[in-house]
Amino acid sequence: MKLGFVVDPLHTFKVYKDSTYAMLVEADARGHELYAMRQEDLVWKRGKVFGVARQVTLRNHPVDWYSLDPEVEIPLHEFDAVVMRKDPPFDIEYVTSTWMLEVAVRQGARVFNDPRAIRDHSEKLAIAEFGAFTAPTLVSRLATQIDAFIDEHSDVVLKPLDGHGGQSVFRVREDDPNRNVIIETLTQLGARSVMAQRYLPEIADGDKRVLLIGGKPVPHSLARVPRPGESRGNLAAGGTGIARPLTERDREIAETLGPELARRGLLLVGLDVIGSCLTEVNVTSPTCFREITEQTGFNVAGMFMDALEAAARAPR
Repeated sequence: MKLGFVVDPLHTFKVYKDSTYAMLVEADARGHELYAMRQEDLVWKRGKVFGVARQVTLRNHPVDWYSLDPEVEIPLHEFDAVVMRKDPPFDIEYVTSTWMLEVAVRQGARVFNDPRAIRDHSEKLAIAEFGAFTAPTLVSRLATQIDAFIDEHSDVVLKPLDGHGGQSVFRVREDDPNRNVIIETLTQLGARSVMAQRYLPEIADGDKRVLLIGGKPVPHSLARVPRPGESRGNLAAGGTGIARPLTERDREIAETLGPELARRGLLLVGLDVIGSCLTEVNVTSPTCFREITEQTGFNVAGMFMDALEAAARAPR
C-alpha cells in the first residue's frame, strides 16, 4: 500500500515515545510505501488536492532514523490511505487542512481520521454527547457562571477549549485568592469560552488514556500519574505513564462510544478517563502507543495498521 502521512517535520519527532513513529515502523515492516508531508504541503490546484510529499526510508538508528527522497506532487486520491497526524494546536490552519482534506475525500481519497469528523469533534466539548459518563461540567465565558460553578463544587479544574498537553489548566478552589484573575486570564475578560469541571481526586491515580482503534478498545490504558504537587497528569506536564489493564468502567465507556465514533470515520480516538469519568475525546493526534507497547508487549501500532489496512481496502 502507498501511505501518505500528514505530520510535523520528521526531525522534531521524539522517536522514543512518538506514536506516529511507531505507525511508520509498523507500516514499513509490512512493506508499505511511506510518504511524509507537512500541513503546509497540502495544495489545491487544477481542481485537485495534492500533497507535496517525500518518500521516507527508515533507518535503524535512534537519531538519524530516516532519509527523504526529493519532493513530488501526488494527488491525495492516489494514496491508498492518508493519515492525518499533525499535532495540535487546533488553529485556523488546522481547520483549513481539514477543509482541504475534505475536498480530497470527495475526489476519492481515503483520509483517517475523517477530516469532517476531526473538525466536528471538539476534544473538550465532545463529552457533552456522552453525559452519562461525565463529571459535572460547565462551558461558558461569563465570569458569573464560572464563579457560581466554583461556589457549587468548591474545587474545580478550568481549561481552555483549544488547549493541549495540559497547557493553561488550572485547579481552582473556592477560597483561592487568585480565583478572579485566573478566570479573567483564561476567558480573556469574557472574550473566550472555557471549560470548568468538578475536580476529580482520582487524578492522583492517573489520567487514563484509553485508545479506540476501529471502534474497539486497546486492552490496556496508559495512566498518566501527576508528579508530586501537580494536578495535571499530562506527559508533557511531567506526568509518568503507567500501563494498566482496562477497568470494567473503562471498558464500558470505550465499548459504548467506540462503534459510533468509528461509524463517523474516527479510526483512532484517545479517550481521557479520570476515575470513572470521561473528561475528553481526543481525535486529532492521539498518542501513547509506544508506552503501552513497551510496558505490556501489546502491539498497539500493529492493531492500528490492521484497522487502517482494512479501512483502506473496504468497499466505498
